[in-house]
Amino acid sequence: MSGIQLTRRGFLQATGIVGGGLLIGYVATSGTHTPAVMPGAGAIAPNAFIQLTADNRVIFYSPRDEMGQGIYMGLATLIAEELDIPLKDIQVEFASVHDDYKHPEYGVQGTGGSSSMRVHYLPLRQAAADTRALLLAAAAIDLGVSRDSLTTEDGYILSNGTGLPYSDFIGTAQTLELPTETALKPKADFKYIGSDIARNDALAKSTGTATYGVDVDLPDLYYAIVSRSPVAGGRVKSVNDSVARSMAGVTDIVQIDSGVAVVAESFWKAKKAAATLDISWDLPELAKFSSAQIKADYQDALNSGAGDTEISGSIEDGMLSAAHQIDREFWTPYLAHTPMEPVNAVVRITGDQAELWAGTQSPGVARGLVARHADVQVDKVTVNSLFSGGGFGRRGQLSHVAEATQVAVATNKTIKLVWTRENDVQNGWFRQASVMQINAGIDERGLVTAWDAARAGGDLTPHTVASVLPGALPSVPKGINDLLVDATESIFDGWVIDGGGVEGLVDDYDFPNKQLRHASVNHGLPLAAWRSVGHSFTAFAKETVMDELAEQAGLDAFEFRRRNLQGNPRLLGALQAVQKGLENWDIPEGHHIGVSAHGSFHSYAAQAAEVSVENNQIRVHRVLCAIDCGQVVNPDIVRGQMEGSIMYGLTAALYGDIEIENGAVKESNFHDYKMLRISEAPEVEVLIVESEEAPSGVGEPGLPPVAPAVANAVYRATGVRLSSMPLVLV
Repeated sequence: MSGIQLTRRGFLQATGIVGGGLLIGYVATSGTHTPAVMPGAGAIAPNAFIQLTADNRVIFYSPRDEMGQGIYMGLATLIAEELDIPLKDIQVEFASVHDDYKHPEYGVQGTGGSSSMRVHYLPLRQAAADTRALLLAAAAIDLGVSRDSLTTEDGYILSNGTGLPYSDFIGTAQTLELPTETALKPKADFKYIGSDIARNDALAKSTGTATYGVDVDLPDLYYAIVSRSPVAGGRVKSVNDSVARSMAGVTDIVQIDSGVAVVAESFWKAKKAAATLDISWDLPELAKFSSAQIKADYQDALNSGAGDTEISGSIEDGMLSAAHQIDREFWTPYLAHTPMEPVNAVVRITGDQAELWAGTQSPGVARGLVARHADVQVDKVTVNSLFSGGGFGRRGQLSHVAEATQVAVATNKTIKLVWTRENDVQNGWFRQASVMQINAGIDERGLVTAWDAARAGGDLTPHTVASVLPGALPSVPKGINDLLVDATESIFDGWVIDGGGVEGLVDDYDFPNKQLRHASVNHGLPLAAWRSVGHSFTAFAKETVMDELAEQAGLDAFEFRRRNLQGNPRLLGALQAVQKGLENWDIPEGHHIGVSAHGSFHSYAAQAAEVSVENNQIRVHRVLCAIDCGQVVNPDIVRGQMEGSIMYGLTAALYGDIEIENGAVKESNFHDYKMLRISEAPEVEVLIVESEEAPSGVGEPGLPPVAPAVANAVYRATGVRLSSMPLVLV
């Protein structure tokens, strides 16, 4: 293909594929020409996001879904700021599925990649500012005064000291053209942006009144549990369901694409009956593989020199000028997402219409899946988006929606399909495993002269395409979908490097000579974006190597990184904030500090971990985190996301390991797929770096630095460099 001059970035932009993200841009237009919001009597909806009612209520239709990351609060804050109305007075609703709510970068309506605040910060403020300007123009006409004599405060138009509710001017506003490009508030005038304000979903969530997918209860509801192949991709050869059919409360047993579904009057009855099924499976090629063989295959691919390569500068020249060199290999295993609320979906089909209730990262794709499997028109499917009990990328994978729809069609019942924890750990989607190799050199000044990095493992994007495409193109026949998936696999195995497997591996520092090689080795286990995607493992390799290079250079961890971060002032600023913050720490005897720094999702984070080791047991006592995420909308949410991502990352660093044995996942629940316990949780201090940049991600950037920070501290405690996760001393 030497005649094609197209970069990886250009290819991704041209095709709409989001490297390292959750969704893809293969989208069939839904043909929605009606407004996203149809206002009620006496109400006005000047755009897809805001409705002002006759009783002066403001309803904000959030285009992104809430999974605990705080976007329900964050986006509403933007509306409150520019519309000049107290945040507590805004009623937030999850948006319906509509073209106006598509993610501006992904091309489909979805949430992921720590992108919601970044892509909506200005557009939503503009929508609210234009709405406020419209109301002021209407008020000037109704009151017979100049526009300049009016102002607003807390949802009221102020005229000569008198406050009149916005709703008084709806009638006239309906006759006016919506202003555009209204001037936005300067930062100095912010009332809500940048302030610690209690979350608007906190009360409902803490009192149990917030509705999650698992809470949905309808009068005609039946529960479904699916028995799936122990090896991904297996198909049913035969099933003996005689015992299950005789059990009380069981109404139906049906075979669907992914296995055998048991339908019953309650979840427990369905679960008990499903456990009695005797199923013989036709197993795929994956059944031949176990974790050790998968790792060996990755190593063989890298050692053979296979893969696609991107080069900047000359590695040969860089190595010739190096005073010190190191060559290291790293292993990171498959991981499960384990959101607190396992995935679930409720589907009801009535004639030529269908309805879905679910918490999902991809409501538009979910609607397409229901339409495909129920054989109804897309615009006949209603999606009720709900709170999600965690996502981390897992709720971007929607096989449970397809399953619920297939069962509803087969039984002519309203179906609530729930994945058990065991289902999710053993039959779900996984973070890709990786072998990474880094060969690096430094000169006498402590500057990196060469950075040669390679990674082998599964490609994320083809799995994402296979998952999303049937819902994004619901009317396209399966055969054509399969051809597109096959084409995507070919593209990422021989032409384009999949960003989701290498992002961050050669980034951040001033590497004048760098090379990135990627060998695609796919064994068939379903892969999905996991919190911070490729950064979750590339930072571990990159930052432990940087720590070892610092030692070779005779420099401390901060000074060495500082010398190699002159071209990245924001990451340098976060690193310096951590260094200064540590001045206030008293480090007990026997405790050691490890440092790391990593940029991801347009944000820049540095961390220091305080660690002790006793009897080969690693204990993390404190973590100091500095984050530059641009303009901060709610500092409390930023701190909460850093704390949460650090705990999530520590779980992976200390315990995370999905082992494959003969193609099947060995782990099943939290007894053998361990989570970090409260008693093990470190104290976390978060420093927010002041920034005038636009807001960037906070849900994921706090995770990548924690594992290498801990590993680097372990080295200082023991003299042992750990190169595999989970971090274990033997």
